[in-house]
Amino acid sequence: MMNRFFLRLVLLFLLLTSLLALSPMQRKDGDLRPTSVSGDGKILRRAKRGWMWNQFYLMEEYTASEYQYVGKLHSNMDRGDGTVRYILTGEGAGTIFQIDEKSGDLHATKKLDREEKAFYTLRVKAVSTRTNRSLEPETEFVIKIHDINDNEPKFSKAIYTASVPEMSSVGTSVLEVTAMDADDASYGNSAKLVYSILQGQPYFSVEPDTGWIKIALPDMDREVREQYQVVIQAKDMAGQMGGLSGTTTVNISLTDVNDSPPRFSYSSYQLSALESAQIGSVVGRIKAKDGDEGENADMEYDIVDGDGRDIFSIYTDRITQEGVVTLKKKLDYEQQRVYTVKVEVCNTNVDPRFLSFGPFKDTATVKILTQDVDEPPVFSQSQYVIEVQEDTLKGMVIGRVTAWDPDSTHHPVKYSIDKHTNRDRFFHIDVSDGSITALQSLDRESSKWHNISVLATEINNPQQMSRAPVLIKVLDVNDNAPEFAMYYETFVCENVKAGQLIQTISATDMDEPLDGHKFMFSLSFSNPNFTVLDNEDNTARILTRRSGFNRHELSAYYLPVVISDNDYPAQTSTSTLTIRVCGCDRSGNMRSCSVEALVLPAGLSTGALVAVLLCIILLLMIVVLFSALKKQRRKKTLIMSKEDVRDNVVSYNDEGGGEEDTQAFDIGTLRHPETMESSKQRRDIIPEMLFSYHRPSPTAECTDVRDFINCRLEENNADPSAPPYDSLATYAFEGSGSIAESLSSLESSATDGDHEYEFLSSWGPQFKKLADMYIGKDSSRNT
Repeated sequence: MMNRFFLRLVLLFLLLTSLLALSPMQRKDGDLRPTSVSGDGKILRRAKRGWMWNQFYLMEEYTASEYQYVGKLHSNMDRGDGTVRYILTGEGAGTIFQIDEKSGDLHATKKLDREEKAFYTLRVKAVSTRTNRSLEPETEFVIKIHDINDNEPKFSKAIYTASVPEMSSVGTSVLEVTAMDADDASYGNSAKLVYSILQGQPYFSVEPDTGWIKIALPDMDREVREQYQVVIQAKDMAGQMGGLSGTTTVNISLTDVNDSPPRFSYSSYQLSALESAQIGSVVGRIKAKDGDEGENADMEYDIVDGDGRDIFSIYTDRITQEGVVTLKKKLDYEQQRVYTVKVEVCNTNVDPRFLSFGPFKDTATVKILTQDVDEPPVFSQSQYVIEVQEDTLKGMVIGRVTAWDPDSTHHPVKYSIDKHTNRDRFFHIDVSDGSITALQSLDRESSKWHNISVLATEINNPQQMSRAPVLIKVLDVNDNAPEFAMYYETFVCENVKAGQLIQTISATDMDEPLDGHKFMFSLSFSNPNFTVLDNEDNTARILTRRSGFNRHELSAYYLPVVISDNDYPAQTSTSTLTIRVCGCDRSGNMRSCSVEALVLPAGLSTGALVAVLLCIILLLMIVVLFSALKKQRRKKTLIMSKEDVRDNVVSYNDEGGGEEDTQAFDIGTLRHPETMESSKQRRDIIPEMLFSYHRPSPTAECTDVRDFINCRLEENNADPSAPPYDSLATYAFEGSGSIAESLSSLESSATDGDHEYEFLSSWGPQFKKLADMYIGKDSSRNT
């Protein structure tokens, strides 16, 4: 009942507001028409507007069953006789808003939400129902949606995360939270928000108007409590009763500050170390506690006092923040068994604000016990260097090493050389006194250094063994003579002038004197043709002493050069320099050094010389080839190797009957038919019938290889006494006009008739069968 009464009051208020907003002409129905005078004195009269409204207001979220009445659209031209019809257009016309065409009553058909749309703009016109003409011009009006408090405040985040340093003062700002209300902030208090804290007191507070969260409790210690959860509420209607509210959660953590000094858990610690521990090895660890974290908990350890300050050191493990005690010098149980050090720990990052809390450091005493072990022998030096002359005689002592047992028992020690470092047995060591002897003479030019390892072992406990490197340096002795640094190809021009430089020479020496090499160059005897001029920088110049040389008379000169060093004892050698006499052009460029070139015609060109040389080489190759083939003709068998594909088209990979079988068939007769004997018979098989050989007609023209092959085919096809052969005829025909005749060594079989062929009587039929199998009697297969 109260809600309906309240709604009626609001509607009445809106109606009064609308009437007050009307102009005086719109509130009066009379025919009041303002007038004015134009420029020409004519009276102008403005027509009176007939619309009786300007804008309407409508409540949002209307929930009644009937349509919500908005207002009445009425024109003063409407006399109520039904001759005026109202037409509505614009936003929501016909869907959200409906108008009674006869009365002009306007209703809202749907529930409206101001947060979706705050106002609607519509247009209306009045037309005559008789003529359908506009009685009033179309005009625009607005329907505004009045806001009601139907939206609660909402925060931008459901959960906030913030941090603030510990020990912060009261009022330190932590975080600002913000809520938004969708209601109209310009109308009433529907969007006026007030912030309050629901959870998190007494540690934090919030400003009601801004939403800033601040510290409310002093000296909040992270080491006591680190995480806090604060719930903030935002309420509209200025926080009054009946307003809507929303909440958010803020997780606040205290960040660390260096307000806690490091502290040792104990005032004294005890560690132990073996006396055999190596320098740099870890003896033990100690740790102090610090309630801070991160870089505020970084600690630094230091040994500040104690008799072991020079024996031990300590550093900080940055991962575990422990103090690591290490060995700085070797321990000796027989000398001292207990050491005491004072260790101090402090923060590396100190906050001056908290120095009043006390000193940010702590100290503790650390006792370190030395434990006895059976130690191996100890050498007097960690490494020995022995120098010896390279001419030292074998069997001489070149050096000595010394080792002893460091334990209180002082067991005796024996010495030896590691055989892996003395494979060539250059050295020997005395087992008892450690003296080293050279077993062979040493050569510095072969090896400048010899590196051996000497072992010292306790006689009573061979497991206790030590090793020391011994470096033996072989000192240089001047035992090598200098020689030319390289092979020199020296020449002198025939048209050379006296005193002209023809070569610069240098020397090398395998020795290495301390002051460096100093070579001297000279001639073993006076030479009328050349001289040596020492440059005094380990080089020398070869100069001519006369003008003009003739290579036809003497093509090369040999100049002995004496090279000496300046070391002791001095070493001297003689190296011979070969100087060729060459023909040169006017600029001194070598043209030819050959003596044979002198006998050639003077006008012969370079191309002609090359052609002549090629002809000579070709002739030499022919002579060599002829000699080789001549020799082969005496030694080669008829069945040649697989590589000689010219004479054997088919090879049976058969050893045959040995050397006696080399003349089974004389292939040379095929190369030169004119040399064939008329009574020549095959000797590879025993013929069943003997036919006399019929030489082909001499009228056949067999001038080239192709004609020769055709002639041979016709001859074999026409010869009935020629059974199939196991070795076919050769086609390597040289031509009938060759003056070199046949170069084959096979003809030697025709001249050598001292061999016996009795084995053919037993092997002849087998060869025939083999030939029939692979070749057949068809002469085309033979081809």
